[in-house]
Amino acid sequence: MIVLKDILYRVTLNAVVGSTSIGIRAIHFDSRKIENDDAFVAIRGYAVDGHDYINVALANGAKAIICEVLPGNLVDGITYIEVSDSSKALAIMASNFYDVPSENLKLIGVTGTNGKTTVASLLYQLFKKAGYKVGLLSTVKIMVDNKVYKATHTTPDSLTINKYLMEMNLAGVEFCFMEVSSHGIHQNRTEGLCFEGGIFTNLSHDHLDYHSTFAEYRDVKKSFFDALPAKAFALVNTDDKNGLVMLQNTKARKYTYALKGYADYKSQILENQFGGLLLKINDSEVWTRLVGNFNAYNVLAIYATAELLGLEKVEILRLISDLESVSGRFQYLISDEKITAIVDYAHTPDALKNVLETINSIRTQNEELITVVGCGGDRDKTKRPKMGHIATALSTKVIFTSDNPRSEVPEDIVKDIEKGVEPQNFKKVLTIVDRAQAIKAACQMAQPNDIILIAGKGHETYQEIKGERFDFDDYKTVQELLRQLSK
Repeated sequence: MIVLKDILYRVTLNAVVGSTSIGIRAIHFDSRKIENDDAFVAIRGYAVDGHDYINVALANGAKAIICEVLPGNLVDGITYIEVSDSSKALAIMASNFYDVPSENLKLIGVTGTNGKTTVASLLYQLFKKAGYKVGLLSTVKIMVDNKVYKATHTTPDSLTINKYLMEMNLAGVEFCFMEVSSHGIHQNRTEGLCFEGGIFTNLSHDHLDYHSTFAEYRDVKKSFFDALPAKAFALVNTDDKNGLVMLQNTKARKYTYALKGYADYKSQILENQFGGLLLKINDSEVWTRLVGNFNAYNVLAIYATAELLGLEKVEILRLISDLESVSGRFQYLISDEKITAIVDYAHTPDALKNVLETINSIRTQNEELITVVGCGGDRDKTKRPKMGHIATALSTKVIFTSDNPRSEVPEDIVKDIEKGVEPQNFKKVLTIVDRAQAIKAACQMAQPNDIILIAGKGHETYQEIKGERFDFDDYKTVQELLRQLSK
C-alpha cells in the first residue's frame, strides 16, 4: 500500500474531497480492473469517457477517484480529487507509484512517422552487443534486458510504461530505447518521464484520422522536444524540413544529422545493394547489412545517439557492421528459383515510396517488381489513394489486397486505394481481397530474378477482421509459398 498523497506528488490539484493520507493498493483507469483499496482515474478517451464508469469503479471497491469533473453525488469515505487533465495526472501518478523509475536509467525517446521501430530496436541491439543491460519499448516487442514481452501499442499507457521501467530498474538496465508515438504524446503517456535524449526521424502523411491537420500532428511531435530538460540531447534529421522545427523551443542540447545538407553528423552512401550499404559517416566508412536510403538515415541516427551516450567511435562502427535487420523492416529472402521476396511494414505513403525507390535503385530493371499492398481499416482514409498512386507508379505489377480491415468492408478500402491509380497504370493492377491469395498470386506470377514486395504489415502476425485477430504472418506465408513453388 502506498499513501495517496505520495502518489499525487507533482500533480496539480483543483479540488480535494476527503483524505489524501489513505493507503492505495493500485491505480487503474479501467473500472473493470478495480479491486478494494484501488484508485480509479477517469480518463476522457477517444471513444469512451471514464467519468461514465465512476460508479462501476466504486462498486468494485475503489477508495479514491481522480477525475476532471466531480460527480454530483459524493460517497462518504471516498476521496475525490479533481484535476484539469486526468491523463496527465495518471502519468505522473504512475511514475510516483513505481518510484520514478525513469530517473534510474538513461531513457531515449524516438519519434517521427517512419523509422521509430528500426532506430529504437537497433539501438537496443547495439548497446546489448556493447555489453550493457538494455531495455526496449517498441511496436514489435518490449525487452527488459533479455526478457521479452508482447507489445500492444507503439507507446504503451503510462502505467504499463512505468511498470516495465521499474522492472528494468530491478534488472539493472542502464539504457532504455522507447518509441514515442504522436498518440502517446497527445494522450500524455510520456508525462512525468525523465528523458536523457530525444530523436526525430522524419514527418510525413499519417494519423490524420486522429490529428485533424498535419500542422497539429507536427506540433504534437514538437511538444515532446519542448518538454526535454536542459541536460538531455535533441537529435533531429535536418533533411526533413520539420527537423529544425522540433528544435525551436527545446531546452535540450541540439544536434543534427543529414545525408544531403550540413549537419553535426553527416553520412554518404557509397554502395547500395540487396546485401547491404557501404556508408561514409563523417570521416569513417562502415558496412551494414541494412538496405536502402531510409536505413542510411536510421544508421546515422544510431551512430550519433551512441556517440552522444558516450560510446567510442571505433566501437560504434564495429557494432553497426554487426547489426541485424529488424523483423518486418525490409526483411527479405531469396527462393531456390532466385525470386526475391521483401516484407516491409511500409503503411504510409512516404514509407511505401521509400521502399519502392530503394528497390528500384538496386534492381537492374530487367526484372518485374510485383507489389502486394493494402490499407488498414478504421484509420486515415485520405492516405489510401496516395498509396495506390505510389504503388502503381513505382512497380511493374501491383496486387491490391486486404490489410487489417478491422470494422470496415475490405472491398471498400480497396476501392479507396484504386482512386489514386492513374489511367496509364490501370493495366498493372490486379485486386485480390484475400491477403493469402494475393501473396500466392504474386508468387505464381514471379519469374526467376523477379522481386515481390509485400507491404503494410511487416512484423505483425495477425489480421484484424470484425474485432477478431486471426493468425497471419506475411513473411512465413511468402516463405512457405515460394518453397512449395520450388518443389
